[in-house]
Amino acid sequence: MKLLAVETSTEACSAALYVDGEIQEKFALAPREHTKLILPMIDELMAGAQLSPQQLDAVAFSRGPGSFTGVRIATGIIQGIAFGADLPVVPVSTLAAIAQDYFNQNRINVAFTAMDARMGEIFWGVYQQDRQGYARLLGKEAVTPALDVVFPDIAGAGVGSGWGVYRQELATRLGSLLLATDAKKLPRAAAIVQLGADGFSNEQAVAVEEAMPVYLRDKVAKKESER
Repeated sequence: MKLLAVETSTEACSAALYVDGEIQEKFALAPREHTKLILPMIDELMAGAQLSPQQLDAVAFSRGPGSFTGVRIATGIIQGIAFGADLPVVPVSTLAAIAQDYFNQNRINVAFTAMDARMGEIFWGVYQQDRQGYARLLGKEAVTPALDVVFPDIAGAGVGSGWGVYRQELATRLGSLLLATDAKKLPRAAAIVQLGADGFSNEQAVAVEEAMPVYLRDKVAKKESER
């Protein structure tokens, strides 16, 4: 199986290539430089593997939530590649990617994932690692003020930028169930392509016309639909 993935929803920018279980990634922490960096990253990965887009089985992207502009960049690039090479697309949640990257590096198997959404709110979701090692959503993802978050009564780690901005508010929701925190964890294309490969295997790929961003915030979605 061969998949390409891109992730541009935060200040980080990355691309990853999955070839028969092996993952190669290009990553940079470069705010506002995503459009300049992402295409060369893709070209370098594909050239290194001696692959053309037509040789891929599918492509994956970080569908959001995240920066409006960043999510649009990833969506547009992947739509272009998928359309040109007639490939299916696997949309992957940014929150799921953050949780997956944490699970790959830690033994705690529940992640209370939160991203700073600005305007006094956070994007958040609770993920649990399944027996195959993949992040699975418990309940629904949401965007709310930190004080309105309702976590399930299970122990886990607080992961993502939201824990850096609203640690006290979120920690009080969990008390002793909060086992650890990692507020610096950012989404990476390596996790996107890992989840994308699993999604493709489980027939979760969609046609390029259906590969759309997910903002979670209604006001942003409304503005986009009005254009």
